[in-house]
Amino acid sequence: MWMLILNVVYVLVAIAIIALVLMQRGSGAQAGSGFGAGASGTVFGARGASNFLSKSTKWLAIAFFGISLFMAWYATHSARPTTQQNLGVMSQLPAPGGAPVGELPKPSTVPSTPIQAPAPASTVPAAPQEAAPAPAAGEQQAPVTPPQGG
Repeated sequence: MWMLILNVVYVLVAIAIIALVLMQRGSGAQAGSGFGAGASGTVFGARGASNFLSKSTKWLAIAFFGISLFMAWYATHSARPTTQQNLGVMSQLPAPGGAPVGELPKPSTVPSTPIQAPAPASTVPAAPQEAAPAPAAGEQQAPVTPPQGG
């Protein structure tokens, strides 16, 4: 519960820092004082807003970084290590044996499946040959011309 409150304070401090930085005068603000913008410096006193705004911004920034560091420390120290993870199907796989993390296992010299010798040529049936019809007596066979590409 108190981490939720700390997160809300953290966001409010961040918004306050943004607002204070935007309210501060830049180095070129003196040029605008001739056109009537110089009167805004009297709101925070005779010295202007620079002292009040810069000190407020400084302390809000210290609080912002302090809260950031505390939340980071708390997150690392409150993390609970999990003793048994539910891996489902992956828990059934065997653990890798022997190979350190990040290294590949050494290849085995024994092949995983036996190598089969090629089949002898006599067991492979030959493709059937188509017989061309013989020309009848008295007919002449037309010369065969190869196909021309192009």
